[in-house]
This record gives sequence, structure tokens and C-alpha cells, in this order.
Amino acid sequence: MTTKKIIDSFIAQKTIAVAGVSRSGMGFGCLVLKHLAAKGYEVLPVHPSASEVEGFRCYPSLTQLPKPADALVLVVPPEQTEILVREAFAQGIRRIWMQPGAESPEAVRFCERNGIELVYGGDCVLVLV
Repeated sequence: MTTKKIIDSFIAQKTIAVAGVSRSGMGFGCLVLKHLAAKGYEVLPVHPSASEVEGFRCYPSLTQLPKPADALVLVVPPEQTEILVREAFAQGIRRIWMQPGAESPEAVRFCERNGIELVYGGDCVLVLV
């Protein structure tokens, strides 16, 4: 269950990776990217084949980020979420926000079992941050 404490912990981070940005600059992933950047966060967009999105350099995976991310926002289909939570854990990311539509029961269980602070269940980063 997401608590105010978990949301506040997420919001307090400085560097946030965003998985699910599109090359077209359209869609919720790009909205999240631009929203977080406008709020002063250092954003690290993740896209498997784009080198740049909305003027931001993109990285093909969490393992190829130029610096450690403090947190991760997922705006991807649930099957990709299941892969990315494991990759995030391996990279030391312990705060994840699953945007509505990105959640999967398996990914949620993985986060809970591994001590990852998780925001999910309909909470939208565009509204709460």
C-alpha cells in the first residue's frame, strides 16, 4: 500500500530515471519526463532505441545510465515493468513509481519482497509531484 511517507520519500530524491518515453515526444512517458524536469529533477530517460527524446539524452537501459538514479518512474506495459523492477533492484534503485497501467501483481510482489519503496495503485506522478 502506498503511504504519504513513501510518496514523500520518492519526491525527496534528486535524480529520477523515466522508462517509457516515446521517440515521438507524445504519450504519458514524455509528459512525465517534462513534468519532472520542470519541477527541477535531474531526469534520465530510458528507451531501448532512442538516443534523444525532447532534448534529453536517452539511455537504452538502466544499466547504461551515466550515474545512479535515486528513483524510477515506470510508464511501460506490465510485462516490461516486471523486467525493469528487477533491473532497478540490481542497480540499487529502491524507490519506484508505477504509473497507472504499468502495474503487474508480480512486479508489486517483487518490490515488496525486496524492500523497494513502491508508489502504485492509481497514484499519478503528474498529480502528486
